[in-house]
Amino acid sequence: MLSVFKFLARWPLPLLHAVGWGLGWLAWLLAPSYRRRWFHNTALAGVRGRARWASIGEAGKQVAELPRLWFGAPVPTGWEGASHVEAALRHDQGILLLTPHLGCFEITAQAYAARFGDAAVEGAQPITVLFRPPRKAWAAEVLRTARERPGLATAPTTLAGVRQLIQALKQHQTVGLLPDQVPPEGLGVWAPFFGEPAYTMTLSVRFARTPGTQVLFIWGERLSWGRGFVVHVQPWHEVVGEPLADDMTQAATQINRAMECMVLRQPDQYLWGYARYKAPRKGG
Repeated sequence: MLSVFKFLARWPLPLLHAVGWGLGWLAWLLAPSYRRRWFHNTALAGVRGRARWASIGEAGKQVAELPRLWFGAPVPTGWEGASHVEAALRHDQGILLLTPHLGCFEITAQAYAARFGDAAVEGAQPITVLFRPPRKAWAAEVLRTARERPGLATAPTTLAGVRQLIQALKQHQTVGLLPDQVPPEGLGVWAPFFGEPAYTMTLSVRFARTPGTQVLFIWGERLSWGRGFVVHVQPWHEVVGEPLADDMTQAATQINRAMECMVLRQPDQYLWGYARYKAPRKGG
């Protein structure tokens, strides 16, 4: 399987996106449960018209571009708001990067590592991202080979992984995670997301409360016709407009509102088929 990914990594990005667009529509047509979630989630958020239907093909692009991002040559990537990262690094702060399932969330960590994680650059800090290890052995091998690179490390969704991330923040390094991921039972609270209760991780709130940590919202916009990506960065105060609440549920609600704001900037690139409102799994 690894050889297949490396073969696809040589394909040009426009071709991968064209194939992905078709695969996105095929998955939507052939998977009734996925289609029902997509209808429900887009209606809940008030997403209609072109953006709603375009999200089907964009979801396929998100999958098809992975071989190129993991094993291929670097893709064109611009920045909007990089000065917020630079300011946090100048002040020797830990950085918590929060991104929803929007656009190309693989490119955000890669782009940060390439620009700000080089150990040879003075003031640079590496990034550690939280991820759930896949159950399939072949997938675990692909991800292990693909994701770890200079300036970028990964931490599993285990107690040891959480400790690794907390230690990184305390050392004024950078941590990234997707706060709209449904956590296991006992690791979240029920908070509204587009008006409907969604089990929301408390881990992002706990990380945000780490002393000396700057919270930044980040997402990777996928440009049309395979032209590359733009990484967007905004600080907490621009998106939320108020301090992080002391109450855990209120704080989780603030983060969910921030996720909503980001998603509605580019609703055609959000994964509306993601089971955001499912019950949490038991057993961690």
